[in-house]
Amino acid sequence: MKIKFWGVRGSIPTPVTKTQLQNKIAAAVQRIKHDDLISQETREAFLANLPRYIMGTVGGNTTCVEVRLKDNTVCIFDCGSGIREMAHSMKENGDGIKEFHIFFTHFHWDHIQGLPFFTPHAYDPKCKINFYSPVENFSELLKGQMQPPYFPVSMDVMNADINYHVLKVEPLILGSAEIRWREMKHPGKSYAYQLTEFGNKTIFSTDTELTEKDFHRNDENRLFFEDADLLIMDSQYTLGEAIEKYDWGHSSYSIAVDFAVEWNIKKLVLFHHDPFYDDKKMFNILKSSQWYLKHLEKKDLEIYLAIEDMELEV
Repeated sequence: MKIKFWGVRGSIPTPVTKTQLQNKIAAAVQRIKHDDLISQETREAFLANLPRYIMGTVGGNTTCVEVRLKDNTVCIFDCGSGIREMAHSMKENGDGIKEFHIFFTHFHWDHIQGLPFFTPHAYDPKCKINFYSPVENFSELLKGQMQPPYFPVSMDVMNADINYHVLKVEPLILGSAEIRWREMKHPGKSYAYQLTEFGNKTIFSTDTELTEKDFHRNDENRLFFEDADLLIMDSQYTLGEAIEKYDWGHSSYSIAVDFAVEWNIKKLVLFHHDPFYDDKKMFNILKSSQWYLKHLEKKDLEIYLAIEDMELEV
């Protein structure tokens, strides 16, 4: 399966500010040497070798992750503002996909606010959209954000063939994958999802405050977490912030690393970035998590920072 990140922020969309952009330009200019300007080739090499927090951005869209199965079935996890970027990219590239399977972890605004902008697909009568959630009345929750006075049109104008599926019996068989889910700690509840395809396992667990029970080595936890190939995990805070914001429903990057080590995860993606963090801060968090892992003497875990447009394959 192929995983692509379209929205990686938590809480609220966070565009790059004027000051942040000026700081990036200033940092790049300070690194320029005479030899870097000799030719087009040397200039391009200079740009290519800049630190990633200077040359590029992590991204400011809220949660949206695409998982494409080997049979080309398209699964989407959450409809934050990133889904607009996904829809635009598919339209520009002439992807031709006409059926989508959209899973919701929960219904806080930052995870549903992009749905009205899933265009043209949600408004195309030739498209079929399947929504999934363990929450009984979730169709009303989605419709609520598009009711007056919150939005100029209702979901009634979406002409796609829309179907709502309340998740009850595990596993859900979808294309070539099996999908399971479990409730995680977050205000109002949030659900993690596990996708298994041909023995490869991916877990998506955003908006999660890891607790002691998640580390218990019982059968339920083993079935869901153990030996996953990829874990996309809420790591919004530093450890100090996680203590200060106890019960807010998010985890620290260090606890996410501990969790990945405990369950023998192969790849960990730090996800749901705090809207107050700039790119340099987030790449420093990545370095800190890798340093922490080194001191745990766990050598076979790879740690990534979720970046918009990043792709991974499992």
